[in-house]
Amino acid sequence: MKHRLEDIIALFDGLFQATYQTRLVRGGEEPLYLPADADSPWHRIIFARGFFTSALHEVSHWCIAGARRRQLEDYGYWYLPDGRDDAQQRDFEAVEVAPQALEMLFSRACDLRFHISVDNLEGDAEVDRDAFLARVESRAQRYEREGLPRRAEALHAALEAFYRDGAPLAEAVATGRHRLLREPA
Repeated sequence: MKHRLEDIIALFDGLFQATYQTRLVRGGEEPLYLPADADSPWHRIIFARGFFTSALHEVSHWCIAGARRRQLEDYGYWYLPDGRDDAQQRDFEAVEVAPQALEMLFSRACDLRFHISVDNLEGDAEVDRDAFLARVESRAQRYEREGLPRRAEALHAALEAFYRDGAPLAEAVATGRHRLLREPA
């Protein structure tokens, strides 16, 4: 299955444009989340360089962010670029476990290989990729046992319907919408 940007954008927008006034947007060098403003009626998840995996990663952050955080640029989180020290790297990994666990599940739903990201190639920190991957895998297993956040569950269902089951886009969106709109358990 080819992983086209148009498809992931159509699936995301089909699920969340009307319900959450949020769109997935192909961007430039760096990803960014922008809440609606005078220039746009839509909240925008801008993923980097047209990479499919960047779209999955940025959407994972959005699926975790609460209503208040979704009103803030980049959800109000700090981000230190490549070059972090040990303490900064630990902080980075602590906030990345949950979104990367969702990204892992989304990747699997798309039949796409997941790549862990420690995002610190130029830093002085000792990075234990295997230990971080183990924490991400553990969190993904916990999501599978306990359930995904509602928006993540809806997107996961749509991705599986489209990429695994071969459903047309409209049917995959309907599958996700069903999960999004059902009563909580």
